[in-house]
Order: sequence, then structure tokens, then C-alpha cells
Amino acid sequence: MDYLTRLNYLKSLKKTILKYEPEIKQALFEDLGKSSQESYSTEIGIVLLELSLFIKKLKKWMKPKRVKSSLIAFPSRSFIYPEPFGKVLIIGPWNYPFQLILMPLIGAIAAGNQVVVKPSEFAIETEHIIKTIIKEVFTEDVVQVVSGNHLVSQELLEKQFDYIFFTGSEKVGKVVMQAASKHLTPVTLELGGKSPCIIVDTKDIQLAAKRTAFGKLINAGQTCIAPDYVLIQEKDKEQFIKYFIEATESFYGKDPLNTLDYPKIIHQRHHERLKNLMNGQEVIYGGQYSETKIAPTLLIPKKDSPIMEEEIFGPILPILTFKDLSEIPKLVIDKPLALYLFTDNKDVKDYIITKIQSGGMTINDTLMHFSNHHLGFGGVGKSGMGTYHGKHSFDTFTHYKPVLFKSKLIDISFKYLPSSKQKESIIKKILK
Repeated sequence: MDYLTRLNYLKSLKKTILKYEPEIKQALFEDLGKSSQESYSTEIGIVLLELSLFIKKLKKWMKPKRVKSSLIAFPSRSFIYPEPFGKVLIIGPWNYPFQLILMPLIGAIAAGNQVVVKPSEFAIETEHIIKTIIKEVFTEDVVQVVSGNHLVSQELLEKQFDYIFFTGSEKVGKVVMQAASKHLTPVTLELGGKSPCIIVDTKDIQLAAKRTAFGKLINAGQTCIAPDYVLIQEKDKEQFIKYFIEATESFYGKDPLNTLDYPKIIHQRHHERLKNLMNGQEVIYGGQYSETKIAPTLLIPKKDSPIMEEEIFGPILPILTFKDLSEIPKLVIDKPLALYLFTDNKDVKDYIITKIQSGGMTINDTLMHFSNHHLGFGGVGKSGMGTYHGKHSFDTFTHYKPVLFKSKLIDISFKYLPSSKQKESIIKKILK
């Protein structure tokens, strides 16, 4: 695809999303119980912002870039040409079913690829509106939407693609990577993990609790970068609990199970899983549930509890305490997708940044690194591989092809055989 074709697709996609904004919000409410504000701020608005950036920057990003040539290739000119990989498969999750399909799609189209999209079968209403939008914007040979359950995903993974972009669990990520290896297909895996929220040596526990509650309870905790558990000094624990409860009730009232601002759990199996994770734990706030929702919950986890062995992905927040800063790296599980730190101490900041590896990090807030397209977003280790958002998305779906234009005006003789000590001496000087 040339520049104008890609640009027109992006402009048309933005216009069509704006046209269907009410329907998108309704679909997200039916699938996940998201309020209009939450749907816009965490799904629709982020996608529109990304489209605006791509529309503005695409021409610049598509241009070949001249780079320096090496002395050994003199005389020559060297360039990096961005080209599409070819046919891309995007498999999306159910927790942000609109945003996490559209964001990688924007990058893939901007880079000039053909795309097959597989939305989650658990967010069926959102899948329907995505189908409608894509059908209006793209021809089927450019973007195709494939529906179905995990068996359909398996069938797609058996086919040969030039790039695979997957967002979901670590368990399924391994399946995707194994399937991709059969064709040596490059992958981006956006997974998850147990993202810690560390609170130490901060003057404002109230603000830390409020921002932790916000990050934890958006989408009822069904967010891959939600704070999964809190690490806090014993002396600050009771204050944190008090302010977390205050913040939660200021967001959702005293009866969150019956407010339209508080989302629901995606399906019954996940609902049962979350209830089981609470079993046998010391619940200190919340713990109630309805047929479709689970209330914001604080608890003290028992030793060797399953809740500290797997990503929670719900509105349940375990609280663990520590005495000394040196204990923290041992308490952090694997390499999390996100890490949050609340502190006013520069030495603490430097210690945590350098001692604990994570996909991304926000200091004195939660989730916010996700919103900055200049930073890029992605995991490390078990939390994933590859980066996207903004220019990083364009880069992800682009092969940067090196091209050297060699002049015919001068032909350096010393590079040719037969060999001689004099030629070797010249080569050694050049290659030092």
C-alpha cells in the first residue's frame, strides 16, 4: 500500500469509530458493564488519540532514512527502507476488547500490511461492532475479521503468517509462540503477570491509596497492568486500608454491586475462579458478590495461597508487609508487566528501578505509563515480548530493510583476491 492508501484507511477508520461511538459504548456495557466514561477513557479515546498521531506522523515514518556508509564500502550511499512484513494475525483478549484489537490494527495497517483479526469470543457484542466498523472501512483483502472460539484460533495459528500479535495469558502465549516457531514467524506477545504496587517512604499515603484503588478497580480489576498486590511497611498498612476504602466508596458508593459505574466480571467461569481465590483468606474489606459482580476486596493472603501464585485479574487486592527495603526484590514475583512505586525518596526510586526488572513502571501513580505513546508498551520475560503504541507500533509491524547503493565510479582493488600482505595490511587499518 502506498502512503495515500494507508492514510485514507486511517482517516476513514477514525471517522467510522466516531460515527459508531454510541454503539461501541453500548457493546462494552453489555459485555463488561463498563460505564460511558470508562468506555471512552480506556478504550475509544485511546484509539482515537492513536489514530490522530498516525495520521499526523505517517508520512515521516514511511520515508527511507539515509544512514552513514562504512569506509570499506566507499564510495556508496546507505538507506533504511521501511517495508511491511506482509500478512499479520492479530488475536485480541476480552478485557479491553475494542482497544486491544484496534491499537495493533492501526500499527499494522499504517505499516502497509494485510491483517486477519480474531477478536475474543467472550466479548461478543464488541466483536459485532468491530466487524461492522472494519467492513465499512476496509476491503476483505486488506482486513478480515474471523470469529469463533479457541479452536478457530488454533486453526489460524496453523496457517502461515508473516507476523503474529497476541494479547492474552502466559499459558496461551506459549501456545502461540510454539505455533509461530513452525514457520519461523516473528511474534509480539502482550501477556500479564503479578504487577506489584510498592509503597514505601511516601508522605501522602492517602494519595497512594486513591491512585492504587483507581488502577486496581478500573474494569473491575480485569486489566493486565492492574496492581495485583500491595507491598507496604507494617506501620503504614492501616492507614492505607482506611484511605483505600474511602477512595473506593468515593468512586462507587457503599454498594458497588448495584452501581452502573462498576463493571461486571466477564463470564461465570472467571467469576467462580475469583470467588475461589478468596476462599480461606483473611478478608478485611469487601468480599461480597452478586451474580455478575465481585465487590472491591482487600485481604491478607495466607502463606502459600493460590492467590499469590497466579495473576488475579479481578477486584481483589492482597496486602503484604515488609520491614526492610532489601526484602522487596525477593517478594516481587517473576518479571511483572508493570511495577508501581509510591515514594518521595530518590534513593528508593533508584533502588527499585535498578533492582527489579519489569515491562514498564509508573512512579507515584498507576497505569499511566500505558498512556504515553512515546514510552512504548510491552512485557519482559513471562510478561511478554515486543513493544507497541505510537511509533513503536509502526516499528513492530515494519521490516526495516537495509539498502546500499554502490558507486561504479571507483572500484577498490585491494578487496579482491588473490591475497597479499599489502592488501591485508590495508584491510586491517580500515577494519580497526
